[in-house]
Amino acid sequence: MNYIEISRSVFNQEITELEKVSARIGMEMSEVVELIYNCSGKIVVTGIGKTGLIGKKIAASLASTGTPALFMNATDAIHGDLGMVQPDDVVIAISNSGSTLEITNILSPIRRIGASIIAMTGNADSPLGREADLILDVAVAAEACPLGVAPTTSTTATLVMGDALTICLMKRRGFKIEDYAVYHPGGALGRRLLTQVEDLMSRDIPTVKESDGFKDVIFVVSDRRKGMTMVVNAEGIITGIITDGDIRRAIQKYDDILSHRAIDVMTQGFKKISAFAQINDALELMTSNKITSIAVHDPKDSASIIGLITIHDIINCDYGR
Repeated sequence: MNYIEISRSVFNQEITELEKVSARIGMEMSEVVELIYNCSGKIVVTGIGKTGLIGKKIAASLASTGTPALFMNATDAIHGDLGMVQPDDVVIAISNSGSTLEITNILSPIRRIGASIIAMTGNADSPLGREADLILDVAVAAEACPLGVAPTTSTTATLVMGDALTICLMKRRGFKIEDYAVYHPGGALGRRLLTQVEDLMSRDIPTVKESDGFKDVIFVVSDRRKGMTMVVNAEGIITGIITDGDIRRAIQKYDDILSHRAIDVMTQGFKKISAFAQINDALELMTSNKITSIAVHDPKDSASIIGLITIHDIINCDYGR
């Protein structure tokens, strides 16, 4: 038995059906997005079995991207969990057939409560479809299951429709990466996005004078182990930077390198970043410019250097804690 070909046929069948579902998306998506965006309550996603598992994922995706949402098992709903639903809520009911008994049994109570109903179904002309305010069509011609009974293609279509809805709402809300970090403070990404440069920067800045010899520059860079040193003039004002890269280039450029001073090899237009910038921005700046350290300036005065941050400071920070 060729399991490679079987696997590929499943992918191809599901991709083909997803393309059909995609082609049928119309203005109803805009209406659904606006209904949810203007909802003063929360979104309650409901389903059972495998569609219930998909519903849990949809609810989680919505909640983590700025749309208050929770999942309610339809079986539990008829035994008291309908108390989760309030008049200002929107219920997203998931049923491929639209006739799932546990779903149809809660439609009238939801109406009495006063919540709106969005159907995510493969059968618009069903009890669920007829009762819903709006319908997201996830109909597929057939399941990928060879017996045609195990939810496969239909659950995939529902999952992707949920993803599409989530992304549309993110766009509608103007949801930014900073917002995502607020909802994910415990993960490595959230920690990185919430950490500012000032949280990791060092205020102990290595310095040399413009008039210092090249040997002194090498000593300071090696001794302070920052991979760089700032250069100050006679008044103590920072005028440049010398990095490991500047030292290597100077050695290649000058035969009489030891006769040169710091001012001869320093870089004046050096990269710098605000202390209030996100650490992710500092990492991106270093990566894009192929440098290992950046000077940090006062947020209120870009000419005032108050610290420095190195790529090692960022890498060695345990964002996972």
